[in-house]
Amino acid sequence: MILSFPIGAYLFFDSQIGKSINYGLPITELDIIKRYDLQFLQGITIGDVFVVSWATFLILFVIATLGPKKNFLQVLSPLMSGAYQSQTGNYLIHAIKWFSIIVVLSGIIDAVQQSIGISITPPTFDNDLTGFLGVSTAPLIEEFAFRILLIGIPLFLLYSHRASGKLFIKSLWNPSDNLPITNSKKAIILITVIGVLFGAAHILSDQWSTGKFAQAAMAGIIIGWVYYRYGFAASLLIHWATNYMVFAYAYMVSSINETKITESFSQSLVQTIEMILVLCGILGITLIILEYRKNRLVENLN
Repeated sequence: MILSFPIGAYLFFDSQIGKSINYGLPITELDIIKRYDLQFLQGITIGDVFVVSWATFLILFVIATLGPKKNFLQVLSPLMSGAYQSQTGNYLIHAIKWFSIIVVLSGIIDAVQQSIGISITPPTFDNDLTGFLGVSTAPLIEEFAFRILLIGIPLFLLYSHRASGKLFIKSLWNPSDNLPITNSKKAIILITVIGVLFGAAHILSDQWSTGKFAQAAMAGIIIGWVYYRYGFAASLLIHWATNYMVFAYAYMVSSINETKITESFSQSLVQTIEMILVLCGILGITLIILEYRKNRLVENLN
């Protein structure tokens, strides 16, 4: 994960993936800005936007590595030594675990859909540089909309039982840690509904084919659950990994081999990364099962 930060910065500011354009392009030249006539954004370049999103992800990555209760190495060390312990206490561990599970489930969904003739056609970009900008900024926009606005605020209204500005902000950062949620049924229903809407949004935007719905809905439900259970930092990093991190490696391979971005996903480096993620996903599923069995055992003993 951490290597994708310098790789992405290099691609955006020092590579030739943009061909005729570079990071100095005013964002008012982008089609989406022209469409909504956002001329007040004059003077801001695509490089400025990328730096803000890149720095935001880096800050959250550092926060996730250090906490909230244990740093990344404190949680990882027992697992590396073969001793099973609960993985709670670190945002980054949760982000890696659930992101890897999404990768595994996405592969299963794609295989099943392919067997019945449903394919997933990814969006095409007129320019690789602006395309990379789009996939880099999308997690921030979508997580704010689908997690904070559509899950975080409703959860506060459902479970807070009192008006408090401080509690409101804290609950948006980590709902389950700051709200007195004794019955999570309503929360799970809300997360599922918003996850389905998240999947629908991907195909209604005309960027993806209809085959993307199942994958996106599954990812939306899992990321929504992670937001509810572990907080905004973990959910945003999962979305960041599915977008920025994956495409940073893909664009790097595309830039080195001078091939199209769609062809880079079949290159050995990207496939090796995908295989590592699949193995991590299998490990993540195993750890969740062990955690569940351990909790059930404790409940039975009590």
